[in-house]
Amino acid sequence: MAKLNENFSKLKKNYLFVEISKRIKAYSESHPEEAKRLIRMGIGDVTRPLAPAVVDAMKKAADEMGVKETFRGYDDLGVGYDFLRNAISDYYKSFGAEVSADEIRVSDGAKSDCGNIVDIFGAGNTVLVTDPAYPVYVDSNIMNGNEVIFADSTEENGFAAMPDSNIKADLIYLCSPNNPTGSVYNKAQLKEWVDYALANNAVIIYDAAYEAFITEADIPRSIYCVEGAKKCAIEICSLSKTAGFTGTRCGYTVVPNELIQKDIAGNDVKLADIWQRRQGSKFNGVSYPVQRAAEAVFSPEGQKQCRENIAYYQENARVIAATCDKLGIKYTGGVNSPYIWLKCPNGMGSWDFFDKLLTEIQVVGTPGAGFGKNGDGWFRLTAFGTHEATKEAMERLENLLK
Repeated sequence: MAKLNENFSKLKKNYLFVEISKRIKAYSESHPEEAKRLIRMGIGDVTRPLAPAVVDAMKKAADEMGVKETFRGYDDLGVGYDFLRNAISDYYKSFGAEVSADEIRVSDGAKSDCGNIVDIFGAGNTVLVTDPAYPVYVDSNIMNGNEVIFADSTEENGFAAMPDSNIKADLIYLCSPNNPTGSVYNKAQLKEWVDYALANNAVIIYDAAYEAFITEADIPRSIYCVEGAKKCAIEICSLSKTAGFTGTRCGYTVVPNELIQKDIAGNDVKLADIWQRRQGSKFNGVSYPVQRAAEAVFSPEGQKQCRENIAYYQENARVIAATCDKLGIKYTGGVNSPYIWLKCPNGMGSWDFFDKLLTEIQVVGTPGAGFGKNGDGWFRLTAFGTHEATKEAMERLENLLK
């Protein structure tokens, strides 16, 4: 009989967004007419089309695949073509971070890499995750047999947990701008985390998927804007939110050449080498047309067009935040993030508020409790809808709660 990975039995029965889908389906089947009015502001999926420069590059690359002289097969190392890695490296330079092309590995998205990065670390690590947190950080480590402990992000600390010198961790997951809370770390706060990691010989897994939404000049776009980070941090980023690649799939992970850990025999090991070995064994790379499309994201025209889409979502965030202000609802996010993290009114629990919005005004959000114990009583709304739907949803919310 095949032996199973018993760690899966330690996971919650349903992934957060599966549970949301089940509740929406049940409501829609029992209330078909009301369900026609549903406005979805739960899952952080984009709605704006890909930028024209990106589409043109993808079409051109697809045509190349139909010609013998320009056809491409496997990406030799499965870590991305030089043209894309060089473009990403130049992008880092644009906001003051030095990342060389050979430290960048192209992938099919940040979610995959946030889970897969665990492969290069042994089971039994102590993993520190800020709570609330994106579920993949916790689930992937439970699957791998690691001990997960939590740093509390709460209303009192602005949902930006800071390190505790009395706690020892081997791996640390940070996300800024944060999913789900929309909070951000400033440079001084990130320096505290870097110093903590260096003092404890720990590795930070830094999720920068929402860096393109940062508007305030003093908020770092990368952890590598912080001195010492290249000795202790792996950065994972995605084009899903930067350029609308949720259905196209492309991201990248930076593992600095300076990031070295000891193996069981005490030998120095470059984490970049074993991440490349892992990818070479389990991943054959992102398709050539998608990589050409991703390269176009970082072109001057691509950046201009992608910024226009981001500005569109930022206007939605402004509308949501303004409604919360009008109703006297506390919230974080919106300024440097496409998420508004609001406190449920009248002391309601997250799932109770979810059901209330679904059944009374047909608006779908995400219950904060699904992101951890500190999320209970809080609720996430995304700014990724249309202007029209966002405005309508906020008018319904105002009428419900005024």
